[in-house]
Amino acid sequence: MAETRIDVTKIMEALPHRYPFLLVDRVIDIADDEITAIKNVTINEEFFQGHFPQYPVMPGVLIMEALAQAAGVLELSKPENKGKLVFYAGMDNVKYKKQVTPGDQLVLHAKFIKRRGPIAVVEAEATVDGKLAAKGTLTFALGA
Repeated sequence: MAETRIDVTKIMEALPHRYPFLLVDRVIDIADDEITAIKNVTINEEFFQGHFPQYPVMPGVLIMEALAQAAGVLELSKPENKGKLVFYAGMDNVKYKKQVTPGDQLVLHAKFIKRRGPIAVVEAEATVDGKLAAKGTLTFALGA
């Protein structure tokens, strides 16, 4: 792929997600099977209203969702997949190592390690300030 940076307008062309569920703000590097993106975490996120208002922490499942969306941008940006959807088929070996709070910038990295027909497996990790926040193996199914 020629582009190495993708802004939110192009991300929304690839992903069907919209506010408040779009969790990728910018792609900073993209290759055939690998992507690095960012999610700026702000106190304005709707989930902070109910997820420990006195101690706001980004839910771990939403960190994994952000990683999945980053992988989805990579897959759905390919011309042959335009207009298709990517569905979660599984998460394995998920580990949460650091709390993510308002003001953090999540760096999302996903690498496709296996493909078989419409199924793909991705190794993914999210970091904040160079420290691992979460990681896991994600399985996807490419749908119509």
